[in-house]
Amino acid sequence: MIKEVHVIMDETAIRRALNRIAHEILERNKGIEDCILIGIRRRGVYLAQRIAERIQEIEGTPIVCGELDVTAYRDDRLEERTLIFEDGDLAVNQLKNSLGNVSIHDKKIILFDDVLFTGRTIRAAMDALMDCGRPRMIQLAVLADRGHRELPIRPDYIGKNVPTSNQEQIEVALMELDGKDEVTILQYREERNS
Repeated sequence: MIKEVHVIMDETAIRRALNRIAHEILERNKGIEDCILIGIRRRGVYLAQRIAERIQEIEGTPIVCGELDVTAYRDDRLEERTLIFEDGDLAVNQLKNSLGNVSIHDKKIILFDDVLFTGRTIRAAMDALMDCGRPRMIQLAVLADRGHRELPIRPDYIGKNVPTSNQEQIEVALMELDGKDEVTILQYREERNS
């Protein structure tokens, strides 16, 4: 098996996509009143923080930004889920701690994730949010949408649409975790014997 790696977004393309998403969020919500940005761990947190910084530059006002670990709410990791639920409402407490004293009740929540694939991570995030309160609305922002949804979930803000096959993977590298900003598509091909 040969692994081919193709860069589909470099540092400049990611910066431009995040700038565009920041402007789209402001336009759609008519500013930032009652808006809260929440990043899904891990890379979604850094994307939300970057958007928050960009919105503050544009509007001159800070926007509340939190983080959410959805591991306890995933339906495809039941063995991990059992262990986490024994520790109580870990995800809910982590979200509340990251937001400080800010309630999500009746707020416009903008969720951030790096790659949207089946939609199961987003469903888990929405379940976790509902355990924290009742937001007025939940919007979704993703850096890359690769398709192949298993649930009826659609992003409101997209950095890049990347049609893929099930054999391909999208990998996001961010400066905060990986030392570089880059989105790549990994393709696996059979070796040809000559």
